Amino acid sequence: MRILLVEDHEDQARHVRRHLKRSGFSVDRVGTIRDALLAIQSFQYALALLDRKLPDGDGLTIIPLLRRQQPESRILILSALDAVDDRIGGLDAGGDDYLTKPFDLDELMARVRASLRRPGGGTLPPIRIGALTFDVGSRTAFVAGNPVAFRQRELALLEALVRRGGRIVERETLFSEIWGMDDDVQPNALANVVSRLRTRLEELGAGVEIEMVRGIGYFISEQDA
Repeated sequence: MRILLVEDHEDQARHVRRHLKRSGFSVDRVGTIRDALLAIQSFQYALALLDRKLPDGDGLTIIPLLRRQQPESRILILSALDAVDDRIGGLDAGGDDYLTKPFDLDELMARVRASLRRPGGGTLPPIRIGALTFDVGSRTAFVAGNPVAFRQRELALLEALVRRGGRIVERETLFSEIWGMDDDVQPNALANVVSRLRTRLEELGAGVEIEMVRGIGYFISEQDA
């Protein structure tokens, strides 16, 4: 799952990005409105974390384009502007949530998880394929009811496939959801992650298969009995 972090302060951005990546998210970090607008036109984001006081203006100006081009994206505003009017202005401008600086990183992650849940307060039902269950809300995988840990990119690949269970996921989409735009991605990187995930799922007895459609992408399905 891909997140856009719009934050011009290097130390703050580094800490937030590291925390998000440890939780399995792919993170693109930019420091200006201009770069944020370019990113939005190039990539699909599940969530945007927006600072307000950026070198080229107020981060709220990013929201209209994001709402037009990616209406399903959630928006969490991160700002040192903590007056009531500032918070109201951010939410009225289209933000889904507003967190004032300084903030606790664990609280940030809780806000991120809450923002990614389905609008209306309900949680997404778990996805079941074979003996594999994937809880979309917590991004946790289970095999035969037992929780299983995956490496960051294997988890991102698994999530991208199970969210579209039975449908082919194009290679470009998988690259977009697994890696950030700053990552140095080798030509065979996707094939390597797929291979590792296949091996792990087979070892766990998950009862699923990851199949390749040559020249297009991959899909996950229940293993034939």
